[in-house]
Amino acid sequence: MTGTGTGVRATQLACVLGVLALAGFYTADRLTWALETFPVMIAVPLLWGTYKRFPLTPMLYWIITVHALVLIAGGYWTYAHVPLGFWIEHAFGLSRNPYDKIGHFLQGVTPALLTREILLRRGYLRAKRMTAFLAICVAALVSMCYELLEWGSALALGQGADEFLGTQGDPWDTQSDMFMALIGASVAMGLLSRWQDRQMQAIGSK
Repeated sequence: MTGTGTGVRATQLACVLGVLALAGFYTADRLTWALETFPVMIAVPLLWGTYKRFPLTPMLYWIITVHALVLIAGGYWTYAHVPLGFWIEHAFGLSRNPYDKIGHFLQGVTPALLTREILLRRGYLRAKRMTAFLAICVAALVSMCYELLEWGSALALGQGADEFLGTQGDPWDTQSDMFMALIGASVAMGLLSRWQDRQMQAIGSK
């Protein structure tokens, strides 16, 4: 990786960690913040530890950064109260704050692109259509596991998990969350695969 690329990654990391720390300090609901940002806390050390031996494509690092900031905002305000979600709700005449659907859309995009990149760069698969199919399957599995985590949290914490669940009275929230992740993964495979291929080729040529 070039020095410029390393500098960009360091800036992204500093941005995510800085926003995470500020959100954790000022949030009114630290339990929800911890639950919502737990994936960020897991991803940061993993990405840091694998950066030198398996750097990801710049596009994927940017997507992960945006995804992390979306999760942090959801943890700070709780998903049902994020201002951007209220703006979307009022602009499109929706019945609820839809910010959580942005998070679940990215929950499909990020794992799908990450899975595709690992499968292709490690040489586990060569057929790109099969790789795309498996990447979408992995993203759907991640979404399902996250919904099971929410269910487990609800059982363990009772009303303390209400803001973490963020259902806002929607009886089909779990199904729509998984559907949004499926859409995100499918859109990522359809629109971003070629861009990812070019960046993977650039990494392989260095």
